[in-house]
Amino acid sequence: MSANAPALRLVDAAPELRSPMVPAAGLPVTIRGLRKSFGANEVLRGVDLDVAAGEFVAVVGRSGCGKSTLLRLLAGLDRPTAGRIRFGDEGAASPERAVTRVMFQEPRLLPWARVLANVEVGLGETRNAPGARDQARAALREVGLEARGGDWPSVLSGGQKQRVALARALVSRPKILAFDEPLGALDALTRISMQQLLERVWREQGFTAILVTHDVAEAITLADRVVVIDNGVIALNLRLDLPRPRERGAGEVARLEGRILRELLRDSRPGEDA
Repeated sequence: MSANAPALRLVDAAPELRSPMVPAAGLPVTIRGLRKSFGANEVLRGVDLDVAAGEFVAVVGRSGCGKSTLLRLLAGLDRPTAGRIRFGDEGAASPERAVTRVMFQEPRLLPWARVLANVEVGLGETRNAPGARDQARAALREVGLEARGGDWPSVLSGGQKQRVALARALVSRPKILAFDEPLGALDALTRISMQQLLERVWREQGFTAILVTHDVAEAITLADRVVVIDNGVIALNLRLDLPRPRERGAGEVARLEGRILRELLRDSRPGEDA
């Protein structure tokens, strides 16, 4: 995929569709004409994307393609150069950006605070309100670590630290949860276990999920839809109509993985049609 690649090659998704098993607790996201430049470097070059309420969308692409920049803009961690992002339906009262929470590749736990206190951080200004500690314990229970609330982060494994980070993101019951390569540093078996946990809590809570990942198999395993970003634009927007749970290496999963990898690896030339 060259730097002079054409903008949009292939779109065959139906964004209004969503998993029928997920309650509509999340918010829809609408992105129009989104651009982001860092000096003379334009990282996003006019992204249009619709994410349905409760949908799980995975964003993949080569390093530097703009996928993490897109997630930071969604989370309010950066400001777009142009374009707009709307949370909720057209005409509805504009929700606070606080409905979005982010889980990063690094757990970012406070080493001087015990596990339960780290989860309480996710409650923000309400962390000292009545019932806040019970909410934090409930979030730890959801990720299977209720018994570790009194531990220091230093005694936890990498996978356990990420479970605490997930509990911290879940404790405020976000409408939108963004994941920035949250499993990239985990070993293979722990990563599979965490993928199963992410899918379970998403199905139970119904938040809108947006996952940035380099792992195409992970994207197909978890998502309703895979979006490929190339050279700052959406190059592929693919709906995954596959039953859950999904297994890596299964026939249709492998076929779709091959299709997406071909899109990522292709050597684009000006004027080329897909």
